Amino acid sequence: MELMIFRGLVFLVVCVLGLSSSCQAQLELGFYSKTCPHAEKIVYDFVSHHIPNAPSLAAAFIRMHFHDCFVRGCDASVLLNSSANSQSEKASPPNLTLRGFDFIDKIKSLLEAECPGIVSCADILTLVARDSIATIGGPFWRVPTGRRDGVISRSSEALASIPPPFGNLSTLQTLFANQGMDLKDLVLLSGAHTIGISHCSSFTRRLYNFTGAGDQDPSLDSEYAANLKAKKCRSINANGIVEMDPGSFRTFDLGYYSQVLKRRGLFQSDAALTTSPVTKAFVAQLLNGSLENFFAEFGLAMEKMGRIGVKTGAQGQIRKHCALVNA
Repeated sequence: MELMIFRGLVFLVVCVLGLSSSCQAQLELGFYSKTCPHAEKIVYDFVSHHIPNAPSLAAAFIRMHFHDCFVRGCDASVLLNSSANSQSEKASPPNLTLRGFDFIDKIKSLLEAECPGIVSCADILTLVARDSIATIGGPFWRVPTGRRDGVISRSSEALASIPPPFGNLSTLQTLFANQGMDLKDLVLLSGAHTIGISHCSSFTRRLYNFTGAGDQDPSLDSEYAANLKAKKCRSINANGIVEMDPGSFRTFDLGYYSQVLKRRGLFQSDAALTTSPVTKAFVAQLLNGSLENFFAEFGLAMEKMGRIGVKTGAQGQIRKHCALVNA
């Protein structure tokens, strides 16, 4: 009995000192049910009202969520502005084309008016990513909440941690593994490229100077490459935009995977999915299955990603403004 009491006291001290991860609160479905019961409805109502008028934002938000989670975990550090002393993740090359920050800010204002200081920017971004995809007819997945916001955002960390469009499979596998994600997650999350557009600058090296000798990436379908050169990206410095999944870039479907197997994925990271028997088999399996199965699998991968490095309990803070750390 004395030993049990002693162990209990030790556990209590460890929790008070914050030395054990087991003492931390965990994410849970309906986390705000008592503290801000209308929180998730407020997010959903705003998203479902505005996304139909700007459906391209769905791709923007899922990308923003992805870029956030791969740097310091899903803590909304991607939303922070740079300071006089430090460049934030927003200023990092992978994030220069992110958009939709004002959309997040408007939702945060609504939630602050409803229940001040309760709902984190990290949870808002996670919910917006899910709800915007569902609003355009894509999958709906579980979003347990309870994330808290980070207070650090560094441009250099975004550059080092976010999987680049020119990454080969080894690079991608390493960056995903660093976040506890595997090759199946890589294939599934790449499926988000079934919607949205890309800027030419993200892939023109494949068209004009793949190895530095003025050549073209041989893994890219030559007919598709010629079409891109003639119409959308007429030079290596072109600033045009191209549909990620030509023909159905507004529809969340399996079209992206068909493009990948036809060697028509825009990025080297897309082409990389065909360079391993494991990832190529996952692609084929998804194409041979149903859309419902893809939706279910994609949702599980998104829920898993949404748990990366989350801050809960007394960690971090609930930022009053998503772009600023509380004074």
